[in-house]
Amino acid sequence: MDLSTINFKTEYRSFVDDVPKEFYEPALKNAVLYQRAVGFFSSSSLSAIADGIEGLILNGGRIQLVASPKLSEEDIQAIKEGYEEREIIERALSREINTDDEKNKDRLSYLSRLIADGYLDVKIAFLSTNNEIAMYHEKLGIISDDKKNAIAFSGSMNESENAFSGNYEAFDVFCSWTKDSERVFQKQMAFKAIWEDYEPGVKTIEFPKAVKEKLLKTYHPNYQSVENHTFEKQDDGGQIMDKECRKAIYLPHDFTIRPYQEEAIKEWKKNDFCGIYDMATGTGKTLTALASIEQLFRDNNERLAVIIICPYQHLVEQWVEDIIRFGMNPIIGYSTSPQKHWKKNLEQAVRSFEMNISNHFCFVTTVDSMKTKKIYEQISKLSNDTVFVVDEAHNAGAESTRKYLPEQIPFRLGLSATIDRHNDEAGTEALKEYFGKTCITYSLRDAIDSDMLTPYYYHPVVVYLDEDELEDYLSLTSIIVRSMSTSKKGKQISESVKRLLIKRARIVAGARNKIDILRNEIMPYKDDNYILVYCGATKVDVTENVDEISSELDQIKVVADLLGNQLNMRVGRFTSLESAQERVQIRKMFGDGKQLQALVAIKCLDEGVNIPSIKTAFILASSTNPKEYIQRRGRVLRKFPGKTRAEIYDFITLPFPAEDIGSVKPEVVSGSKGLVKRELVRMMDFADIADNPSEANELIFELKHGFQITDEELLCQGGKDNVI
Repeated sequence: MDLSTINFKTEYRSFVDDVPKEFYEPALKNAVLYQRAVGFFSSSSLSAIADGIEGLILNGGRIQLVASPKLSEEDIQAIKEGYEEREIIERALSREINTDDEKNKDRLSYLSRLIADGYLDVKIAFLSTNNEIAMYHEKLGIISDDKKNAIAFSGSMNESENAFSGNYEAFDVFCSWTKDSERVFQKQMAFKAIWEDYEPGVKTIEFPKAVKEKLLKTYHPNYQSVENHTFEKQDDGGQIMDKECRKAIYLPHDFTIRPYQEEAIKEWKKNDFCGIYDMATGTGKTLTALASIEQLFRDNNERLAVIIICPYQHLVEQWVEDIIRFGMNPIIGYSTSPQKHWKKNLEQAVRSFEMNISNHFCFVTTVDSMKTKKIYEQISKLSNDTVFVVDEAHNAGAESTRKYLPEQIPFRLGLSATIDRHNDEAGTEALKEYFGKTCITYSLRDAIDSDMLTPYYYHPVVVYLDEDELEDYLSLTSIIVRSMSTSKKGKQISESVKRLLIKRARIVAGARNKIDILRNEIMPYKDDNYILVYCGATKVDVTENVDEISSELDQIKVVADLLGNQLNMRVGRFTSLESAQERVQIRKMFGDGKQLQALVAIKCLDEGVNIPSIKTAFILASSTNPKEYIQRRGRVLRKFPGKTRAEIYDFITLPFPAEDIGSVKPEVVSGSKGLVKRELVRMMDFADIADNPSEANELIFELKHGFQITDEELLCQGGKDNVI
């Protein structure tokens, strides 16, 4: 089922086109939902497009119909005189189902079967103001498939057989997979407002029970009381589905909760639906979170507002794909959102939810958008029956962000591969206090052992600083030590020291020798695919003679030039400079294994981006922050067809060879020992769960022995000790 494979015209006219055959039937046979709001509805229309409807039913689909009652002059006068609107409407509808015409009886029989079997829901809409009533005249239709493609159509055509061919009618068609996506979304929101009875000026009521009872009793051959009637139908897998499948949030048919995910949800529920999921990259944090939301939705009487916060726009888009799988139609909020009127939609959704007009909506946005005044005000209006989910939750611990975490929202879920904030104990504690206990800790080792992630070989690649690089490194270290020794014990690292640490880290990340060594290491792979090179956000001195005026280029540019121009590899860049659309295309070209062999990337690939085809990674730069290198490793270990093992080449930057330590001045050894310890900690972590630990262990032993570093020193690496 895929509506996007159909070549829809932008306009259909009843005297020019065979509307049932050319439009309705191919659309409905590829659909799972048909939503229609019309001023006039006739059961003849359903008979005219019966082939398409049967296809919709075979897909496990359903129909939502909003129509206006056909009122007589006597009906309208009765309402003006103060008679109850609902009674008059019920009387008018009852007249419509009284017929002696055999053809009409057959049509009404078909209509009653669709209602009785649960495929058709009908609601009645009318305009009602100041004791005046009028027909609802809008003519709007939406047809959706199971891939969340949708077409919207509107125009002069009512829902009747005569409108299809007898009258001269026309309607325009808009497709969600084209430039008209925003228009389709607006039509979907309009229908939702009418269906749930919060469209200004329009009153929508349930189809009167007495009329439904009469319709079924008269025209359905196997009548049961509407009061007791439940329906069953089969999905594509032959499984019985009941009204549960029509919930606003549901588990996808192709999703099976794994035991560790189930345990996480149980713990979250036990903690009053508050907590942290500490799960390694690639182990299904997003799906576990959405399954948790579905559990809360059921436990909370199927009433829930869902707010999801992501650090970056590209992560919002990845979330949207899975959110839709779980039945939700999210409002997507950030500066360049494809939904141009998302702020208005959010305001409307919050208002209708807080007024108990609707029982659900989902809003997914970025941290930066959440902190804007207008969006924060809307989120602040929500309290009970709301869940607040933060992806990559460690980012929310920053002082500038955590003050925006809404205290009035009772249900909370923080997701992170490592919730602890590097060198920020206050931020870490604030997160734990806000979200609550850790409900699951699921490590990379756990994920590899349970076949959730791919095993890997780990290859440490040693790079030494040049003489002038080492001199600059030691000079900065000396300033950092003096600055920190004068600060009060236990005080957070000052901003000035942080700037010095960043400057020193860039020396390590941009070491000149890395480029030549990368050339040697990547040569055996120059004809392979699925290669990733992680670069540092730093510059590289590309002059051969360091005494000359320095010529510096971004490391990523130098690497891209090496791979693309010198080694003739098909290479793409993945950075924050590429637009969201460009990054989607780059991922697609890389994933097919033909158009791009390699990606060169910097920080924006760290958090959440899913490119499972990556098989070989060259990590030129890693910070001392475990969050970063754990994420970078996890990015390479995602499962992919034909991928049985990943290869990780980790560039280990050292001040000088361990065997030269006897000829190096003591102050140089002591000043650079911290660098060696930080690289050792990462190496030991990587090697610990690699399939070839001995390759790294030889180097680890050599460095620990040469620099006289004890296991106790490495275990104590953290806080201020870690940065020196």
